[in-house]
Amino acid sequence: MAAGETEATVRAIQRSDGIERHSFLGTSFDQLPYASVVKLIGETKGKDGFRYVVTPNVDHVVRLSRMPQLNSCYDEAWLSLCDSRPMSWLAHFMPPLSLPRVTGADLTAGLFAEVIAAGDRISIIASSEEVVQRMRGKYPALDLHAYTPPHGFADNPVEMMRCIDFILDSQADFTFIAVGSPQSEKLAFAVSQEPTARGICLCVGASLEFLTGIKQRAPHWMQSLGIEWLHRLGSDPRRLWRRYVFAFPPFARLAASEAKHRWGRAAHKLALHTEAALSRLLHGHRAFR
Repeated sequence: MAAGETEATVRAIQRSDGIERHSFLGTSFDQLPYASVVKLIGETKGKDGFRYVVTPNVDHVVRLSRMPQLNSCYDEAWLSLCDSRPMSWLAHFMPPLSLPRVTGADLTAGLFAEVIAAGDRISIIASSEEVVQRMRGKYPALDLHAYTPPHGFADNPVEMMRCIDFILDSQADFTFIAVGSPQSEKLAFAVSQEPTARGICLCVGASLEFLTGIKQRAPHWMQSLGIEWLHRLGSDPRRLWRRYVFAFPPFARLAASEAKHRWGRAAHKLALHTEAALSRLLHGHRAFR
């Protein structure tokens, strides 16, 4: 094992709930397809305790490589799902890994369509009042509670505590934190440390804006080709161009390091299996002499 690696980086993490979690590109991921995630959340709805879901993409992975102090926000998540077509494709070439793509936008829409029912209590940490008003208009049968924190709230202990208190007081069936990363994940992790927290929480980025029509997702053909990021860049170039341009070199380095590590281990295992097979063959040959 190379210096600085942990046991979790070289094998699947064994969880008590049977979900297979892997470390990939330095980030925790669960190997669950979309349908299984929706089914699991539906079956968990109403149970005691607090659980939160994160959906890391390339931007998250690069940030975590620069800010390892955020790792606990992802490691402690109930579910950590791959929200990136390029990362999902990359994982297929990294034995023995396979990461289904489950986007925050798809998951949010699926839950409101299939799991969340009239009368359910929903709390939202929203990026704007427009999101809140549109959610109230779209889902009038829900018991919806919302709070819109000021920009930069995650770096302000007083404002952070207000968000935590709001979520705790809401005692919602579902909480959607839609204020971007990493503040969403930091808030979800902080709430998870509170003994009175309950419900299922999802860090969903711009998903509520997509759900209510404030923003438009990329066409399906762009999503299937893994270039949804290009549509988002074209929709908001002034805000996003730096994120995508400066994320590529460190992501390429992470991918190269992961490939070297995983393929090196695969080659080593193949050599051991070959040596063992030859040893058995030689032993059998001697036995017949």
